[in-house]
Amino acid sequence: MNNLTDIARHITEATQQPFEPKKTITVGGGCINQAFCVADDKRRFFVKINHADGLPMFEAEAAGLYEIGQTNTLRAPQAVCWGKDARNAWLVLDYLELNQRGSGNVKELGARLAAMHRVHARQFGWVRDNTIGSTPQINAQDPYWVSFWRIQRLGYQLKLAERNGHHGKLLTLGERLLEDCDQFFTDYTPAPSLLHGDLWSGNFSYDNTGQPVVFDPAVYYGDREADIAMTELFGGFSREFYSAYRHEYPLDSGYNSRRVLYNLYHILNHLNLFGGGYRQQAEQMMDSLLAEIR
Repeated sequence: MNNLTDIARHITEATQQPFEPKKTITVGGGCINQAFCVADDKRRFFVKINHADGLPMFEAEAAGLYEIGQTNTLRAPQAVCWGKDARNAWLVLDYLELNQRGSGNVKELGARLAAMHRVHARQFGWVRDNTIGSTPQINAQDPYWVSFWRIQRLGYQLKLAERNGHHGKLLTLGERLLEDCDQFFTDYTPAPSLLHGDLWSGNFSYDNTGQPVVFDPAVYYGDREADIAMTELFGGFSREFYSAYRHEYPLDSGYNSRRVLYNLYHILNHLNLFGGGYRQQAEQMMDSLLAEIR
């Protein structure tokens, strides 16, 4: 690996302890970055690699992990260092020993997520943009949630879809939904909660003590329902998770309708990243949402 020497030098500088890698192990599971574990006789680190122009994505991820870590709620790996050379960018993280069976204290996951969602900001958005998958995620701060969601989430994804050649019914429905999405908030005003932003089942696990760990965030401050909605999108979390969360931080009665609105963002993002059947799914979701407000 050509840039391993540079990475080791950055680790040495960041930790102020000599690090000479003696072993690298490729880690699978990601579709955006290459990943591996690098180790000497005493320490291990988790390393992500992407093209050199991916450095801002890694910088934003490091900032997001730090934002979560500062809350002392959910555990998240912290960035050690990041950098790039002519070909590649990299991000070095703490290596966390995860439970290989994927089992742990699911009630603690729900309770700690609720605690993180009680961390609030003055406005929606964040201090910097980041990515959702490999798609840019714009986080310009806005005091109004509906306009933030309309412009920077659904509107942005619909513009990408149009740029990617998706026209017709998708855009017609999208335009109507953008005009009317405030109707889902007539008696509900969310607070700007700290969100993981990409909280599906592949982005959490448990350490060897059974405590929950989250990673690969797309952090911003938004309606906490958006995080909960995504947990239900790709397989869902356990009943115990939702029970523990609601015990700590009950959800508004209108959540079931807004869940579709929030998950539409991720389905549109998958359409823009992968194409395929996500267009039909997005159109069906928009039809369902518009039927509720006609």
